[in-house]
Amino acid sequence: MAILRRARRVLILGGSGFVGRRLVGALAALDYSVRVPTRNRARSRRLLVIPEAEVVQADVHDPATLCNLMRGCDCVVNLVGILNERGHDGTGFVEAHVALAEKLVESCAATGIAHVVQMSALKADAEHAPSHYLRSKGRSERIVVAAGIHAAIFRPSVIFGAEDSFLNRFADLLRVAPLLPLACPDARFAPVFVDDVAAALVAAVHRRLGGVYELCGPDIYSLADIVRLIRIELGLHRVVVPLPLALSRVLAWMGEYLPNKPFSIDNLASLKVASVCIGDDLSRLGVRPTRLRARLAECLGESGRTGRLARLRRAARG
Repeated sequence: MAILRRARRVLILGGSGFVGRRLVGALAALDYSVRVPTRNRARSRRLLVIPEAEVVQADVHDPATLCNLMRGCDCVVNLVGILNERGHDGTGFVEAHVALAEKLVESCAATGIAHVVQMSALKADAEHAPSHYLRSKGRSERIVVAAGIHAAIFRPSVIFGAEDSFLNRFADLLRVAPLLPLACPDARFAPVFVDDVAAALVAAVHRRLGGVYELCGPDIYSLADIVRLIRIELGLHRVVVPLPLALSRVLAWMGEYLPNKPFSIDNLASLKVASVCIGDDLSRLGVRPTRLRARLAECLGESGRTGRLARLRRAARG
């Protein structure tokens, strides 16, 4: 078996995204050189100021471009993923997850890269998962493993943090709606903090890890529990109406045709399986899991109760 040397230059696909930005910063702090392809370099201003980050305008779905991006790198981290597709038949998920995984392993073979870190999803299953999203994530896992590449595969529950699209989406709805209909209120999650996910990915890169890791926070919540926590933090008196499955389907069908598809039939299908871990792989990786309640205020920013108190203190001083 070939000895894997420690990575010094890492290619991060999806590095300009929510998790990717944290990972770039964490690797740069350890003096790694990081190459980040993006479709729009001008929108990646936060990364441009990091000396260790090489931000390249490129389309990673083009095989020749992907191969060129890999040259000179020791490891590839694939964070590319979508939660919804433009259409309704799963082809968008296949293109984003499955086809990219196929191109990735082909480019690894061509460039000699022997270590891949792949972001998947909790409960991903190529054959038996209930949604296109989870099946496509499972298929991408299978492709990487079948290629014989030394790979670390990460399966997180829902990821939260400042500027996330999970907590803040519900916060935005609560701010404007006196009454919030809530689909799948009993869906279960173990929300995991974005910095903990980044730390786990750093461990995989730094220690050349392989295997499958499930990433969860220490607490399990229903979706209704999470929305209530957000409502309390925002200090809002809103009525949250849990919907039965039939009405949840109606809400998902309506969401299919709204701008940016905030909720879809495929999202509804994904919620059928509990997004909770069996073990505690974060601790196994040397990361102490962060509680949602401990970070909720900073995730919601100055719109939250803690933020309002901070503004009042500044006003009193000033």
